[in-house]
Amino acid sequence: MKTKAVFNWSSGKDSALALYKVLQNSEFEITCLLTSVNQEFQRISMHGVRVELLKQQAESLELPLEIMQIPEMPTMEVYENVMTETLTKLKNQGVTHSIFGDILLEDLRKYREDQLAKIGFEALFPLWQIPTTTLIQEFIALNFKTIVVCVNERYLDKSFVGRVIDQDFINDLPENVDVCGENGEFHTFTFDGPIFSKPINFEIGEIVYRKYEKPKQQDSSNTACDTNKSDAFDYGFWYCDLIPK
Repeated sequence: MKTKAVFNWSSGKDSALALYKVLQNSEFEITCLLTSVNQEFQRISMHGVRVELLKQQAESLELPLEIMQIPEMPTMEVYENVMTETLTKLKNQGVTHSIFGDILLEDLRKYREDQLAKIGFEALFPLWQIPTTTLIQEFIALNFKTIVVCVNERYLDKSFVGRVIDQDFINDLPENVDVCGENGEFHTFTFDGPIFSKPINFEIGEIVYRKYEKPKQQDSSNTACDTNKSDAFDYGFWYCDLIPK
């Protein structure tokens, strides 16, 4: 009998490649995709992708979708309560593992492992510490197609958002930007590839700029959007709206 696992699906390229690798392994049964959605705007957290496109991905991947509704700027307590409630429900259905597309961030991995251990889950990271240059070349070679839906202006300008990742995109990246955006430089939406039964159809809509206000609490570490960079809120994000067809 296969081990039951939930897959943490961001809709982007790292998730897609990690899921591809897991599906090559007969050890796990993916019971569902788990995605955080901004409750107010009904878009994938950080990526800004509409829920309609997320649902189309799940349909094409032929996997059930579990959506976690998260407030705009949740505290850690709110975020962790929603996560605990969702995973407890899945645990009662026999799920024991939670799979992520993280690659290099040690502190994020430790946080995930510590939180999951409280519920009796084990975390898995199929892409862990594989060089990001290797991963992006594998992703392209497998004929995955992904579009950049969000860039952090700290690292990239508006011209990078709305571009499909290919060799030209990689060549155009500044030297200080990870080719997989592992440090939050950019986020993507994957719309085709070997794990999809059909491509996701969309058209490119408006490109908008958004800047987030620093949390009002004196201790901003209480927010689920916490960052160790003291100047993180000095920078905004460019988003490319994708409109379902």
